[in-house]
Amino acid sequence: MLYVELIAQGLVQGCIYAAIALGLTLVYGLLRILHVAHAALFTLGAYIGVLTTNATGSLALAFVAAMLVSGVAGVAVFRLGYQPILNRPPFVALIASIGLYIAAEEIFRIVFGASGLSFVAAPLQSQVPIFGGLQFKQAEIAVMLGTALIIAVLAYLQNRTRIGVACQATVSDPQMAESFGVSLQMVRDINFFVGSALAAFAGVWVGLLNNLVEPTMGSVPAYKALAIIVLGGLGSVQGTLLAALTLGIIESFGTIYLGKVLDRNAIAFAFLIAVLLVRPQGMFASK
Repeated sequence: MLYVELIAQGLVQGCIYAAIALGLTLVYGLLRILHVAHAALFTLGAYIGVLTTNATGSLALAFVAAMLVSGVAGVAVFRLGYQPILNRPPFVALIASIGLYIAAEEIFRIVFGASGLSFVAAPLQSQVPIFGGLQFKQAEIAVMLGTALIIAVLAYLQNRTRIGVACQATVSDPQMAESFGVSLQMVRDINFFVGSALAAFAGVWVGLLNNLVEPTMGSVPAYKALAIIVLGGLGSVQGTLLAALTLGIIESFGTIYLGKVLDRNAIAFAFLIAVLLVRPQGMFASK
């Protein structure tokens, strides 16, 4: 029963990691940019979520508002921060991204305060019995179901719609796609909007599960998301999903068996180092 509970808790955490890392994977797959500022959009979504829930009492409205605001902010980050330097070496965009994230942290601290915000009446906190005495919060079950739904919708959009095919064509050969009438600007804007909305989705859930939203809450998830996209094979959506779930389960077991030696975050990066020593291309990618 302990193993079942650890796997289930790992899957909950893995779903959150997947929602964060998918946005990074979409951006890297399209533009080969390590989008560290993605963490700022994660935190922005969390703040919008807690403020909207406290003001209206509606968690559904909070998700809609958070995903819309973060999505638009993500497009603005691309247009103002990345688009002017796309022709520069990749490290230029990385430095700009880190600077944007640091600036966003300070803005959150100034606007919302350093101590953080909490839900006045946090929803979905009741325990739900599953089987054999195993119990989960309603929020934890909703995280897994919501992430699965979003992944299914994303897969459908990518493989069954014109815009999805346009995105794949843009990744493969941007110049050729543009010559066939694909708007690179539109594809990139949609890519950043969707990726940023996914970050906001994860941010609202993290804020709800912890009942705390603070300016620096994006720091650790950002680094873990980078680790996940490396583990999954840079740019691979399927690899990112598998790596996120694997990392969540590894952390869950590690906190029990290695908790006296390493904390949760150290376990994640120790796992990353161990994998890269054996498979430098990542767990789920070809050489």
